[in-house]
Amino acid sequence: MKKVAFYTLGCKLNFSETSTIGRLFTDAGYAVVEFQDQADVYVINTCSVTEHADKKCRKVVKEALKYSPNAFVTIVGCYAQLKPQEIAEIEGVDMVLGAAEKFRIVEYITDLTKQPKALVHQQNIEKVNHNFIASYSIGDRTRTFLKVQDGCDYPCTYCTIPLARGASRSDTIENVVNRAKMIAESGVKEIVLTGVNLGDFGIRNGKREDKFFDLVKALDEVEGIERIRISSIEPNLLSNEIIEFVATSKRFVPHFHIPLQSGSDKILGLMRRRYRSDLYVERVAKIKEVMPNCCIGVDVIVGFPGETKEDFLDTYQFLNQLDISYLHVFTYSERELTAAAEMKGVVAGSERNERSKMLHILSDKKRRAFYESQIGNEGEVLFEADQKSGYMHGFTKNYVKVRAKYDPVMVNELKAVKLLGITADGEVEVAELETTLAHH
Repeated sequence: MKKVAFYTLGCKLNFSETSTIGRLFTDAGYAVVEFQDQADVYVINTCSVTEHADKKCRKVVKEALKYSPNAFVTIVGCYAQLKPQEIAEIEGVDMVLGAAEKFRIVEYITDLTKQPKALVHQQNIEKVNHNFIASYSIGDRTRTFLKVQDGCDYPCTYCTIPLARGASRSDTIENVVNRAKMIAESGVKEIVLTGVNLGDFGIRNGKREDKFFDLVKALDEVEGIERIRISSIEPNLLSNEIIEFVATSKRFVPHFHIPLQSGSDKILGLMRRRYRSDLYVERVAKIKEVMPNCCIGVDVIVGFPGETKEDFLDTYQFLNQLDISYLHVFTYSERELTAAAEMKGVVAGSERNERSKMLHILSDKKRRAFYESQIGNEGEVLFEADQKSGYMHGFTKNYVKVRAKYDPVMVNELKAVKLLGITADGEVEVAELETTLAHH
């Protein structure tokens, strides 16, 4: 049997797509193996959002060829769509596949001989626009990332995603529901809904056919799935009806991840975001009103062109006062082909790092305060298969990370627990309750 190994850079969407590509290989008679197991084929799924995409890509290629010098190396993903020729130049790369081609990878890999020059199969992103290709990750048995939407129509000035993934397009509600049922039957207890602009779900062939809220209502009826998490949703697309529905829903958990990017209206304008800070304040207030224990995560970019010290402090104060639970902090980095790369007011690298550090500290403070507010509460934890120095971990519905003594019987089980206290390294200790909480 031929062997294939994968490496994924970037987002949850990439993980779900790598998983789907893996199943194509399995169906074609390949064995999927670990990276270090001398595979015949290596597939590296790249990202264009985080910095040093090419550096990381080069490093992974080098590692792969260290384990298996004659392996056939294929690069797919956002970076492969944006810069195919650049990647083709990397020593040891045999094939580069664009956004549309990556799901036909098995057809392209017919001959595993190393190539003197990488073969590139990539077409203009405009051509990719109308095809939605479903994918989901299975393997981490506890939870599955289910892709329901791809691409984005928002022209944020810092982002290459529309160039790498094309226009917004979605699966049908019926398909998503059927896939969720299939995932439930495989024993998975939690689904994380993913997309590039998830709240924009419902566009097919360039026309709006559904709303994200319709999908949420339909998925709430799927038997066998215990929890559904919304991975990330734009504040302007997170409507009151969605928030109110989640508050009383059977399966959707009280956890939202809502990109902010800046607390300064001036910077939001330069970024071409579709809301201002007051709308964000309203969203958070609404969530906390109907779900006081809800976990709220926030994306923020620091060091955007034109961000003065004052603008940054506006963002800092804004976040400090908001009732949120943690931050994902991104240090702005220039991307070719984006409007922001041409903007004036470039912030020095050292200053960007300084701002990032301040927000990381704020995030730790916010997470700790959120965890402390949950101590004494009872909740349900879905335990995962990891084991670290005798402990296993899991998450409550509202995304508090807890630990308990490792017990193989508890893997992928929902347990009723009481949150007791916070350990030195910031995890929450729990005691199992004798009775399992009744399902509402």
